[in-house]
Amino acid sequence: MLALLALAACEEERIVFEGPDFVRFTDTTLVFKESIGQLIPVSVHVVGKALNQEVTVNYTVGGNAREGRDYIIEGTKGTVTIPAGKYSGTINVRLINNANNVLNSQDVLFTLTGVSASNELMLGQNGGNLGKTLRLTIQDDCLLSGYYTGTRRGSTDAVPNIEISSVDCKTYTVANWNIGLTGQGLLFNLTAVKPIIQFIDKGDNTLTIPKQVTPELPSPYDTLSGNGIFNPQTRAITLNINIKVRRDATRDTIVSVPFTYTPRN
Repeated sequence: MLALLALAACEEERIVFEGPDFVRFTDTTLVFKESIGQLIPVSVHVVGKALNQEVTVNYTVGGNAREGRDYIIEGTKGTVTIPAGKYSGTINVRLINNANNVLNSQDVLFTLTGVSASNELMLGQNGGNLGKTLRLTIQDDCLLSGYYTGTRRGSTDAVPNIEISSVDCKTYTVANWNIGLTGQGLLFNLTAVKPIIQFIDKGDNTLTIPKQVTPELPSPYDTLSGNGIFNPQTRAITLNINIKVRRDATRDTIVSVPFTYTPRN
């Protein structure tokens, strides 16, 4: 009996949307680094019932970010379409990675201004200001930061979406350099799936890999060093990683293995 009363109480507390129906931005703020390298979907959705007709929502674009230099809008700028019977449409924004080691941020401000089904849909949350605007903040990134596809010379393996990041635009961290090495026999019998490595940008398109120990790897493979180059035309990074390996029972030797990281965008 108590269970039935509790169930009845829960049913009585259900909230049923009774309108008015409106359209709004799904988010009010979005923040992305300029090096993201993929489309950013800005969603506009219907709160209420889906209409049996195509809905066109108009919007304006403002802010201090520069269109064509900091971002581009793919498709028809100023309108977003919600298909008949659907609840949302998308404005596709692509950020331009113009990284220059100046760490600032810029904003793109989207504002809803009209809807084709104005007799059935209001703008903003219940016709108010909430959901009428969306601020997309573009964070500047370091010159070599971003997402890359990694390859190793002599291997057909390619590992996508490897992040290279930095907080000071000088020392960078590669999230994974173990490309085509695992299972290569005793020489490269690495146990870590995604070992990291750090390198330093010397400011003249050359890179240095200071001696470092990777705790995820077994000795002597855990000791790394090396050098590299940055190609400003292709933005590709090549790292020549020196790996200490066991030569025999009493001696170690150094093997240099070249890796290339190609930017995703």
